[in-house]
Amino acid sequence: MPDIDTTTNQILDLASTHFKVPREQLSPDDDFFKKLGIDSLQALSLLTRIEGHFHIELPDYELQGVTDFRTLAERIQSRL
Repeated sequence: MPDIDTTTNQILDLASTHFKVPREQLSPDDDFFKKLGIDSLQALSLLTRIEGHFHIELPDYELQGVTDFRTLAERIQSRL
């Protein structure tokens, strides 16, 4: 199982690729809605990609109020 830093970095890489944002502009504590300028539908498409990458499924209730990459990585980590 990857550690939390590895998981976080993989999420940042996926977000960078998905939204064509330079990876060095993203950090674990960024609010992804603000940093990427995305809405909930775009966040959902990223989440689908992340779930596919990690081969997991995250229930909606686990994502309530999650807006930063680090917390998202923690939720994913708990499913690995």
